[in-house]
Amino acid sequence: MSDYKLIKNERIDVEEILKDLEHYHPRRRGWTWRQPAPAEQLKQGPFRYRDISANMEGDSVGLMTAHYFDNIDPQPMPTITTEIASGRFEDDIRRMRMAAHHGADHIMVIRTAGQSHFDGLIEGTPQGSGGVPITRKQVRAQRKALDMIEDEVGRPINYHSYVSGVAGPDVAVMFAEEGVNGCHQDPQYNVIYRNVNMVRSFVDACESKKIIAWADMAQIDGAHNANATAREAWKVMPELMVQHAINAAFSASVGIDKKQICLSTVPPTATPAPCVYMDLPYAVALRDLFTEYRMRAQMNTKYVESSTRDATVTHVLNMLISKLTSADIQSTITPDEGRNVPWHIYNIEACDTAKQTLLGMDGLMDMVQLKEDGPLRENARELKERAVLFFEEILAAGGYFNAVEQGFFVDSGIYPERNGDGICREIAGGVGAGTVFERAEDYMAPVTAHYGYNNVAQYDESAVNDPSKLIGGCTFEEPEKIIYIDELDEEDNVNVRMAETAQYRGKNCKTLKPEMEWQADGIVMVNLFFPAPRRIAEAAAIEAGRRMGLQDVEVISREIMQEAEGTRVEIKGRVDFDLDVDHLVIPEEPHVLTDAEIRADIERKPMTVVCGTVGNDEHSVGLREIIDIKHGGIEKYGIKVHYLGTSVPVEKLVNAAIELDADAILASTIISHDDIHYKNIANIDRLAKEMGVRDRLMFLVGGTQITPEIAVQMGADAGFGRGTKGIHDATFLVERRRELEAAGKWPK
Repeated sequence: MSDYKLIKNERIDVEEILKDLEHYHPRRRGWTWRQPAPAEQLKQGPFRYRDISANMEGDSVGLMTAHYFDNIDPQPMPTITTEIASGRFEDDIRRMRMAAHHGADHIMVIRTAGQSHFDGLIEGTPQGSGGVPITRKQVRAQRKALDMIEDEVGRPINYHSYVSGVAGPDVAVMFAEEGVNGCHQDPQYNVIYRNVNMVRSFVDACESKKIIAWADMAQIDGAHNANATAREAWKVMPELMVQHAINAAFSASVGIDKKQICLSTVPPTATPAPCVYMDLPYAVALRDLFTEYRMRAQMNTKYVESSTRDATVTHVLNMLISKLTSADIQSTITPDEGRNVPWHIYNIEACDTAKQTLLGMDGLMDMVQLKEDGPLRENARELKERAVLFFEEILAAGGYFNAVEQGFFVDSGIYPERNGDGICREIAGGVGAGTVFERAEDYMAPVTAHYGYNNVAQYDESAVNDPSKLIGGCTFEEPEKIIYIDELDEEDNVNVRMAETAQYRGKNCKTLKPEMEWQADGIVMVNLFFPAPRRIAEAAAIEAGRRMGLQDVEVISREIMQEAEGTRVEIKGRVDFDLDVDHLVIPEEPHVLTDAEIRADIERKPMTVVCGTVGNDEHSVGLREIIDIKHGGIEKYGIKVHYLGTSVPVEKLVNAAIELDADAILASTIISHDDIHYKNIANIDRLAKEMGVRDRLMFLVGGTQITPEIAVQMGADAGFGRGTKGIHDATFLVERRRELEAAGKWPK
């Protein structure tokens, strides 16, 4: 076996992952839940948390602003999901690594479109559409990669896919063999959404769930598809609870531990509806009815548009409901649902959104309590009553199969109202109809976790509870018996795809190309605004993309700012160039002196600075971080600071420097409309020259919109942009003064 290990500052080598796959076996089986943080981890940086989970013990990437707080990376209590569906499993491995470092410990691989109707396993690694073809090689490679990734981040990573379709039991066996930790399994999904025969679906589910129980997988149901499908999603709340009940009770009766049975809960409404008011009673009712089961909270995607802002706000509001009730797993399904653009960054942004939101609400339930009277409890009770009545009508109709034939499900009337638009399926129809046969009396299956009668007692009575004993263990106990099949298609396989992008792979690769979804796909996104109506703006955006040199330009999102005044358009397109790393002009890391060197120079010769945010600019945070001792600013080196505040006229800044006999002016400017930030720089330089003090004042300017080179052109001695720290300014001040002193140009 290969001794390959991940190295933090090196890209994952997918070719190494693919080596020796025929000999790889998963290190464990079963789902791993997060554990509460030990008492000593509740205090992190300057904060005390109340309901977080244990820290990641290895590498992680904290939230963007964590650098202000000692780079802490606390983890919320719910397991965090990311769903991946690019079509190429080899590139998804890279995305998995990114997501795990941002806190995802539930990696869900969405199956390729149409695989539900494959009556058996497929082998090799063909490219998928709308998801990844689920094959043994694909699963094994990704589980192997995740074994390495979880060593890197220091916590278990749960791997998840779908046990459904007409090959459900075959897939379940393969998943158990290959160390898959979680799955979707709900025969109602087969029946209603994939038109798989009812009898076949439920018989197959018995076998699948028996295997899921043996493998200790977490099972998630498919009820959420109802409100993603119904014409008016918020009206299916009673039906959602009924679907949850059917699959949960069925799963428990087959033998799955109730603590591993997860309800896929989705708040059915979305803005501009008063979604929290409508969805919170549903969440309360659901948790009242299903206290023994886990909750997997997913965001509403029925009404998701192509706007990332819209999707993010929906996600956050849904997580508010998760926090007010409960969620064992928090899904982070990305804007891919609305945009159909499965970009790496959306997975990562969604994980960070979940982490930021849940951490922001840490301890919320210590301060608030859901009311015991009023509309919350009244509406929750009404929903439960409607669900019970729905169930009673199913029984009166002769059971689930008859109810489906009569169109009970995915009807957009809130029960008992019926709109007559439910999905109907025939008991004797659908894919796989007529394929269920009664077992012969002498039927024998000497395998583990088999549902039903195995007929092994006639050979060995001691094998009744261990039927695979008859063959020395089946593939569950003896994975060496698994027949591993590699690529079958000479053209559609991972080796061919990776050969086409070989020049962009490898730890020493010097060739770069932008990518969105797949290695070196060349896809980029561009944001544009045109003062024109939507249709004109879209046409203009496409033409602008073409003139930029983009190929295959498409509009992926548009937003009308005002019908007559303009439209924002996002486009994607492909570039056909490569970038040679050796020919890039890479700026050097900012030079800084040590703290001791800066302090020694200031002790040698004290320094006074005058600073403020100039013009009509009210921003203050950035400058405070540059100057304040609390933030590691220049005050900590002994530099005397006179802070004039915000919206400081440039005349006042220069006059103050003269009155205080300052050594330097530090001007902050954020607002950049009409280049006002650069005009203010030029004005400060001009005024100082007119007053005859420019040669005895050092002049530094900073702000997020500042380009250092332009700042110098406009008259500053130095400009500082994003990411500047106090030590950068202090280093420049000390070294600039030394330089002027050495040249005999410093008059003080």
